[in-house]
Amino acid sequence: MSVNIPKQIIEKIIKKLLNYEDYRIEILNILNAEFLEEAIEFFKQVVEAKLLNKEITIDWYKEEFINPEKLSPDEITINSGLNKKTVFNMYNTSRKEIVLDASFKHYEELKETINYLIKEGEDINIELTLSFRNVSVRLNINETLIVINRLAVKRAAFRGSLWSTVGKKVEKPLMITLCKLFQIPENHYNLTTIPETFREVDFYLIDGQGESKRCEIKLMGKGNPESTDAVFARETQIFIADTLSENNKTQLDKANIYWLELRNQDRFNKFNCILKSLQIPCQKLEGNLEEKLNNIFRDIF
Repeated sequence: MSVNIPKQIIEKIIKKLLNYEDYRIEILNILNAEFLEEAIEFFKQVVEAKLLNKEITIDWYKEEFINPEKLSPDEITINSGLNKKTVFNMYNTSRKEIVLDASFKHYEELKETINYLIKEGEDINIELTLSFRNVSVRLNINETLIVINRLAVKRAAFRGSLWSTVGKKVEKPLMITLCKLFQIPENHYNLTTIPETFREVDFYLIDGQGESKRCEIKLMGKGNPESTDAVFARETQIFIADTLSENNKTQLDKANIYWLELRNQDRFNKFNCILKSLQIPCQKLEGNLEEKLNNIFRDIF
């Protein structure tokens, strides 16, 4: 699932990261906008599907939203209340026939679960009325819960895709911005000469002896300590994160890995010390940060 991140949002995120501010509100704004647009479009489809299948005995939702003759496996998976990653984790494969079979089974199990919950809570009744182009349809409690569940799964899928995309779009420009802020010569971080064996690495710096230092940039929070796993797996030598727990810092220190926590008032002094220790030419950051960032963004975007 691809989510577009506008250039202006990337710039805002980098500015917030370097200004000792939380950047997550920018991601949530995109998530809300994308999801709400998706929800409105899906509701339109529900109205049309419900009107098309007028027979009460037909499972109109299955006919229109779990139908391999009309939809792709990815669409069917989401509509059944699953996501493709869950199916892969369950069956260790993403083959079309496996994905479809898992989706069909899950949809039937979901209906059984909903029927059971309805019987247990007989005093509760939920109906959803949708109107489109002056035509209205009413969904009973079973149909409403299926639709709500589908939207919840879709939002979760959006969220996972969005955070992954943000990391890919922001991390390298963030590192280049840092390098330009400290006036590091391009031959000490130039991506055009990166070795083929380093392609999976987010970034790298070249120290005073001409040795390449692997970098890892993660927009992680303290609640995501597993994000440091990649540092040790890739033998990273410099790790840059939004926030780090004390345990993270201790682990990195023991492994002799340089680390930089952006959500720290001393972040720029820390980065300057790392550069000095690696004998990488640089200039101490001085002057108006906002003005410098605007000039850098005009250059790199």
